Amino acid sequence: MPEEKNVAVAAAAQAQKHSGEAAFFDVDNTLMKGASLFHVARKMYERKAFTLPQAAGFAWKQFKFVMRGENMEDVHAVRDSALTLAAGITVDDIKALGEEVYDEMIESRIWPGTKALAEQHLRVGRKVWLVTATPIEVATVISTRLGLTGALGTVGEVHEGMYTGKLVGDILHGPAKTVAVQLVADREGLDLDHCWAYSDSANDIPLLTMVGHPVVINPDAKLRRHARDNNWPVYDFRSGRRAATLGLKAATVGGAIYGLWRGFSRFRGPRL
Repeated sequence: MPEEKNVAVAAAAQAQKHSGEAAFFDVDNTLMKGASLFHVARKMYERKAFTLPQAAGFAWKQFKFVMRGENMEDVHAVRDSALTLAAGITVDDIKALGEEVYDEMIESRIWPGTKALAEQHLRVGRKVWLVTATPIEVATVISTRLGLTGALGTVGEVHEGMYTGKLVGDILHGPAKTVAVQLVADREGLDLDHCWAYSDSANDIPLLTMVGHPVVINPDAKLRRHARDNNWPVYDFRSGRRAATLGLKAATVGGAIYGLWRGFSRFRGPRL
């Protein structure tokens, strides 16, 4: 059909026009309300993967992050504790859990405004990547379900289908995201000056700074000030911002990782 052919040609031309461009989206509090790993940990608790006292310890860890804020020293301390507990978990378990958690908990928490921004980039032919500290298996589920290009996430070392308790690289958080994005840019031939990045956290200022179009979504206080000082666009999709901010910060990356891997320590018996 001539009309369909014209549409296809126009779409191809559009994609070619933006071939050196891409958009990179943080996940937690940017694409979705709360932290993805928090919901994974919650699902594991429902499956009795860890005990009520352990859940209470998880909640306390979350509270400390709300009061003190998130910093790289805390994240690295969590990483060191988590690696020991991760050994022996199968990749298939995490993939299956990621699918279930997306359907039951994550899908309903996607911010419509952020999703619309990602879809707009796709429509004009730009690639769209998620960049998150969430394990790559879970991040890939989110990306696939939303029809995005792909995901960059924390990669656990795997031997014979099971996690060894070591990481390949580091937790994809803070400055580590810039390294991952640069690798994608080099591989895909992207011009970062013509790329976009979206985040809610001041920890992602290095990521936002490395692209030509930084955009702030649902920002924490420090990032909001930085955005104002640098004239960056700000979108806030939350209602009752002050109350929502406190609740969202309770699900920070560090606390969520702690809760998830605490659950993994009991996830040795029945498989998902």
